[in-house]
Amino acid sequence: MIRSHRAIRLLASLTVLAAASVAGADESTHVMLTPPDIQWGDAPPVLPPGAKLAVLYGDPGKTALFILRLKLPNGYKVPAHSHPADENVTVLSGSFSMGMGEKFDAAKMKAYGPGSFLVMPATSHHYAMTRGETIVEVAGMGPFGITYANPADDPSKHVASAKP
Repeated sequence: MIRSHRAIRLLASLTVLAAASVAGADESTHVMLTPPDIQWGDAPPVLPPGAKLAVLYGDPGKTALFILRLKLPNGYKVPAHSHPADENVTVLSGSFSMGMGEKFDAAKMKAYGPGSFLVMPATSHHYAMTRGETIVEVAGMGPFGITYANPADDPSKHVASAKP
């Protein structure tokens, strides 16, 4: 039950960002954005603090294609996690290091620079870290979700427990 509440909060946060980013857009609407047009907001609490997110297309909370971008600060780490659907990542700037497995291990990571493309198959555990400010584009089929390999790594648990 707790996991489903976090998933609902994540989907609600992403849906609000989707509405703000591409208000009024649907499959028949052209979406044409230049970098200054992209509206960044804080990423949902299911990601570690410090990330910014912009939904470029679609609604990650719906069963359909979505495209979003994440702006991640230097040294940003995402613990081992998986997604219910394939995650397709393109590195736009910075250095994005990825590793596979159920436990974060910097020694097993490989760094990917701008232009790199990665696919993490559904339910496969992976983890990430940045060097320098890094922007990645994530595309996939919704609804989007994150399940941490170790439930204690879920940052939204810490946010919820900090509230009265």
